[in-house]
Amino acid sequence: MTTTSETWAPPSSFAEDLYERYGLTCPPRWGTPRHPDRPSLGPKLWKVMERLGAPPMPWQKYVSDVALEIDPATGRFAHREVGLSVSRQQGKTELCLAAQVHRALAFPGQNIVYAAQTRNDARKRWEDEFWEKISGSALARYARIRKSNGNEAILWPGKRSRMGITANTERAAHGPPLDLGFIDEAFAHEDDRLEQAFSPAMLTRPMAQLWWASAGGTTKSVWLNKKRETGRALVEALFAALAEDLGAVRPASAYFEWYAPEDMPRDDPATWAATLPALGHTVTVDVIRSELEKMASDPSGFDRAYLNRTRKPVPPSDPNVPKEKWPGLVDADSRPDPVSVALAIDVSQDRKRAAISAASLRPDGRVHVEVVAHRPGTDWVVPAVARLHRLWKPVAVAVASGSPAASLIDDLVTAGIDVPKDKGAPERGDLAVMRSGDITEACGQLADAMNQGALAHLDQVPLTAAVNGARTRRQGDAWTLDRTNSLVDISPLCAATFARWALLIRGPHVIEDYDIADSFA
Repeated sequence: MTTTSETWAPPSSFAEDLYERYGLTCPPRWGTPRHPDRPSLGPKLWKVMERLGAPPMPWQKYVSDVALEIDPATGRFAHREVGLSVSRQQGKTELCLAAQVHRALAFPGQNIVYAAQTRNDARKRWEDEFWEKISGSALARYARIRKSNGNEAILWPGKRSRMGITANTERAAHGPPLDLGFIDEAFAHEDDRLEQAFSPAMLTRPMAQLWWASAGGTTKSVWLNKKRETGRALVEALFAALAEDLGAVRPASAYFEWYAPEDMPRDDPATWAATLPALGHTVTVDVIRSELEKMASDPSGFDRAYLNRTRKPVPPSDPNVPKEKWPGLVDADSRPDPVSVALAIDVSQDRKRAAISAASLRPDGRVHVEVVAHRPGTDWVVPAVARLHRLWKPVAVAVASGSPAASLIDDLVTAGIDVPKDKGAPERGDLAVMRSGDITEACGQLADAMNQGALAHLDQVPLTAAVNGARTRRQGDAWTLDRTNSLVDISPLCAATFARWALLIRGPHVIEDYDIADSFA
């Protein structure tokens, strides 16, 4: 799947169009643009919101107008799926209810099913919020409620339509054909069982739609995170196609996401203004500021709820590895300098995986570290290093003696990667066999580089996971990375640490004009 960048932004014309059409001053970071030649039932839904006592905000007008576009060639909805990722307290519930009520009234015989975290959660919202709003509105005379357990429904007798609920199970929505399936609070769904249950029931319904909505989740929100990644990729590809061809084919899914990238400060009102589309309508700056103050002890909770960020596990603390510095060292555009590449290998404690990492001195003095390969087993390591050795002619190839990777030293020598003939005058490409003191020195140097901002990395999953899961142990008065007690395989981190050490130690001997002072902030 295409990986999207948090730095991506739509063209300025997108925001201008949304403001002109809807008065929207807070455009989404990713959002399907309105097709200028398609009619839409969006304005009909706006009237339903007014009847329910919640006149639509600009962002709700935009989302519903695009979601309910009609394809002139077929007379059907242009989008079979509508995804909405927006922060809490922005009016998602009101839009969710209006979409269901509009569907129940717009067409006869509609079967509408709503799902939340659990069946109990769905019933609570269905009864305490949906029915309360309907029964207190101008639409109350058109509806009645049936509360019998297992057969709950808000019925619209005049249209023979029903709004029911379901559980998050593989048997959800089994029964009559489904016209509108609504998956709310999608962050709670760890798999696609509900979508897989809804989809077959929609196959024979010409105007069927699947809607899903949620604020940001956690790393366990597998289904939501996959949907967000797919939605972002679709929107980015659509804008790229529109830039080249006005007749570009549009996807059958509409997607909308308001989101604050990690580099936007959580305490800046400008961040809120760019992320919260209800700000200035139903939410105030003072309210958001109070929420931030209440959640000061757990800012990641604020980020998830109000900045729509995925909540990530807090790395376990370790007194020696400054893990909190790691996110600030990400540079997606960082690249190794082929003249100053040092390589290192490491093998996990159980020998199930191995890693090759590289370090390179950048022109700005920071050291670029990168995982070149991280694969199961060890049989691939020596051939891969030999190939990289021929291609790059690295400064050195580092291996820690006494480590699980030390068993590969003889094979590396056989492959033509030699131990220096003269320790005082090593040649480019020679092995750098690290002793115990070298290893503790390398570990301390890495921690210093992280604290001083003298390191750059690409936020590669194996390396970031290794940093977050790393544990250390005492080695005399110093410390070293502990493969045995770390929470994950840390071979990528060990290899990166050793590669950086090899670059600093061997660089002055084999790189012309090398200034070791450049490696320190």
